[in-house]
Amino acid sequence: MNNEIDYAVIGKRIKHARKNKSLKQHHLAEHLGLSDSYVSQIESGKIAVSLKRLAQISNFLDVDMGMLLTASNKSSNNYMIGELSDILLECSPEEKKRVVGAIKAFLNK
Repeated sequence: MNNEIDYAVIGKRIKHARKNKSLKQHHLAEHLGLSDSYVSQIESGKIAVSLKRLAQISNFLDVDMGMLLTASNKSSNNYMIGELSDILLECSPEEKKRVVGAIKAFLNK
């Protein structure tokens, strides 16, 4: 069984939460005592973020750590649902309607 964690998914969620707080990478890096480039690597999924560091990030951004981790395991049945949810988070209301319409059309619903 593949229990690989998709750190790119976690990184996208961190970036989204940071932007929702109108914070720059520099603010997060400064709070964590890290370089800007290290935070960039976390957000791009290039490095594996530890649970301890993830807890620090979630506390600083005031988001639930579970939200950052949910459906990030590639073998999880909910992995693709999480991916779709992440895509929809970045869409405008009109784009969301078009995506849902396209999915319904594809599934003949």
